[in-house]
Amino acid sequence: MTEETRCGFAALVGAPNAGKSTLLNRMAGAKLSIVSPKAQTTRFRVLGILIRHATQILIVDTPGIFRPKRKLDRAMVAAAWSGSEDADVTLLLIDAKSGLDDATTAVIEQLAKAGRRVWLVLNKTDLVTPQSLLPLTAAVAEMIPVEHVFMISARTGNGVDDLLDRLAESLPLGPFLYPEDDMTDLPDRLLAAELVREQIFLQTHEEVPYGATVETESFVERPDGSVRIDVTVYVGRASHKAILIGERGRRIREIGLKARLQLADLLDRPCHLFLNVKERAGWDEERARLRAIGLDDNA
Repeated sequence: MTEETRCGFAALVGAPNAGKSTLLNRMAGAKLSIVSPKAQTTRFRVLGILIRHATQILIVDTPGIFRPKRKLDRAMVAAAWSGSEDADVTLLLIDAKSGLDDATTAVIEQLAKAGRRVWLVLNKTDLVTPQSLLPLTAAVAEMIPVEHVFMISARTGNGVDDLLDRLAESLPLGPFLYPEDDMTDLPDRLLAAELVREQIFLQTHEEVPYGATVETESFVERPDGSVRIDVTVYVGRASHKAILIGERGRRIREIGLKARLQLADLLDRPCHLFLNVKERAGWDEERARLRAIGLDDNA
């Protein structure tokens, strides 16, 4: 007799910098969503596909929810809420060190109105005392009903297996929705652009990462099995372009090198990555730019 399978969606929802992308990568065992110490790194929904026992768990990593100012911001927040709408379980991720700050409180209030099935996941518990966790849990439970509470560290992996085991047994019975060897539904072109954008976050500072967007212009398979990838980085100001390129092109070469090595590892083949930086004022209000990075331009 064949084992019954389960399959379902779990959405990661929370304020910026709660650790959603780090948790997705930890659960999946691979780099699917880019990570940086800066808030609002994730800009669109990323799906992680993993199998636990006889269950295919589909983890939806969403952008952090914050008060939007630009068209880009509005599209990011819309992507976060739409990513959780049809999930079987919403994982409310809270930075245990930051606690119930204004951003987290706003997310909880919105979730409470939606009436979804919510599990509370307190992250970064390795950075706080155990005594502080129970009062935080009680404060959240007063604001929204939660089915289960998990105390984890996405960085170290502590507690993540318990969360995955509970998801595996709680998701609905049904066939797998994706092939068993799939890890994400993110196209390779978008993955290439995201890895470049991650390096921009890690290697530049202040407003530069938020003032840049990255698009893959071409992704060409070569006869030798390698791939040539041409990527354009759009920035809103000439000063940002100068910072990104760096003295004698040193910065952009370093960004390209590190992104290429990660991409080759993920795609399991040689990659030839070419970067071009263009100044384009107001790109974050352009529909074409938002569509290119997978966001709904009607937000």
